[in-house]
Amino acid sequence: MADKPVIAIDAMGGDNAPAEIVKGAAEALNAFDVHLILLGKQTLVETELHKYDYPKDKITVVNCNETIDATDTPTTAIKQKKDSSMVAGFNLLKNGGADALVSAGSTGALLAGATFIVGRIPGVERPSLATMLPNQNGFSLMLDSGANVDCKPSYLAQFARMGAVYMENVAGVASPKVGLINIGTEKEKGNQLVKEAYALLESSGLNFTGNIEARDIPSGVCDVIVCDGFIGNIILKYTEGFAQSMFGMIKKELMKDTFSKIGALLSKRAYANLKKSFDYSEVGGAPFLGLKALVVKAHGSSDAKAIAGAVKQAVIFTEKDVVNKIKTNIQTYEKPQGV
Repeated sequence: MADKPVIAIDAMGGDNAPAEIVKGAAEALNAFDVHLILLGKQTLVETELHKYDYPKDKITVVNCNETIDATDTPTTAIKQKKDSSMVAGFNLLKNGGADALVSAGSTGALLAGATFIVGRIPGVERPSLATMLPNQNGFSLMLDSGANVDCKPSYLAQFARMGAVYMENVAGVASPKVGLINIGTEKEKGNQLVKEAYALLESSGLNFTGNIEARDIPSGVCDVIVCDGFIGNIILKYTEGFAQSMFGMIKKELMKDTFSKIGALLSKRAYANLKKSFDYSEVGGAPFLGLKALVVKAHGSSDAKAIAGAVKQAVIFTEKDVVNKIKTNIQTYEKPQGV
């Protein structure tokens, strides 16, 4: 297994587990040169696996008798459910048994376990949940999108650095543009947090373009969008809700009368392409950046396509050695005194 990435998958996490998780794993095995470790209730996992054709030598099933539910208190669940599929995944990362973990389970439990068991890269103050947001040019990476609702200016500066490393290596964006979410583009705008963060980013050596407003995100003005997790999660949830409502309204209008239906038929391909750009399954999941190993948070409603996409992301992340590149970047960054 040493010659290919080893990715652990929490087969019991998410709304559609284990059926869609296992199906996605099988699709990934047929698409990528990877070894997968499926963690979960063995009888259930193997029953699902029997439905698919895949390279049998590229998968290992590890039995776990417990499952962390969305209703569980995150830290308590991590401490008490030691035989859960999620905790087993964290221990694999900690002990070097896997390069990355993919889970569609509880975000809170995933963050707690990743921080306590896997651990942060030395020098990283807080790991960040990074989410791809669609724009007219492709995608922008927003961080933090919910892991850290209360932040210091130095956290935002580190988010920017980690995001830039990710976009360079995983998305292939040279010298990614970094923007700071604010209520205006002027340097003097905003609260104390963003004003101090602006000063750090301005002197960071990154390709910092200054403040951006939320309305600028869809235009693709920046490759990396930086904000605290409170603001980021609001932007993320609004984007998801707006996309669902927008496509619903478009469909309603296109079905209104005969002429509209003809227009809908003629524009079917364009409509499908637009809808695809807002589909989270195209990206697969949101990585927690700043940890000693990669943890990918897949959407709770992930289907097989999304899980396969998350595995693809983990493979690229591993092959590009992003963890060590973030580690080098953070450790060579001299934090200003008094911040």
